[in-house]
Amino acid sequence: MSISLEEKDVTFLEDSVETVLIDADLFIKYNSPENAFKLLRGAIDRDPHSISLREKMRSIANSHRNLDEATEQCLALASLYIGRSNFDLAYDRLQEAKSLDPRISIASGLEAIRVARMPSQSGEISGKAKRERPTVVLSGDIELISIFDAVQVIENSRLTGLLILKSDMQVASIAFNGGKIVDAQAEGMDSMAAFRQIIELKEGKFDFARSEEKFPEVITVVSNKNFLLNALASLEGEKAEKEGIRDLRDEEIAL
Repeated sequence: MSISLEEKDVTFLEDSVETVLIDADLFIKYNSPENAFKLLRGAIDRDPHSISLREKMRSIANSHRNLDEATEQCLALASLYIGRSNFDLAYDRLQEAKSLDPRISIASGLEAIRVARMPSQSGEISGKAKRERPTVVLSGDIELISIFDAVQVIENSRLTGLLILKSDMQVASIAFNGGKIVDAQAEGMDSMAAFRQIIELKEGKFDFARSEEKFPEVITVVSNKNFLLNALASLEGEKAEKEGIRDLRDEEIAL
């Protein structure tokens, strides 16, 4: 049986990837991680869509504390997994990237997962499919995905709904109309007082559920980001005053 040139190329590529993975493991076994990194980088340059190569690089980078490399591979893998509709693994890699480097924003990745999970708008969607579509379209862990990142995804997507935040100490919520913050509730408080509680949450879970009905506009916000930053600055200012670092009354007199 004859084998076409195209089939030979595919077989060669698969064999070469497998060989690279074996050689990388040998370099690690004999305590030569830099050679493993060099080998894998060259292979990834030749085959950037190989999940096997990138997962091996991620694993070795994590075990040898090369956090920048591990973060880069996590983000690349998230994109590849989204393309293959493996949303759970894509979400795991985004969370891992955030834990490795808290400075990065993964809002665009979360948005890509949300969009990819939604039924195609180009074709006809049956009434049954519409009714069965899950209400919750975004969820996560506050320790790994900040409230700021979650709010950014909601704003970029112009979603209307309720962001529910749950921790061991409290349950809070933020209401959105078309992606803009319009109200908040926390420990019996609402509006700005509630936000001062919410932005202090460092752990817990969140879920965003879409709503067909808009919420009453208790707060008028031009920019969600600026609103949250102002709430955070106000809170930090009050804390500083209580700790005696600065006296707001003196500053008011100086003005």
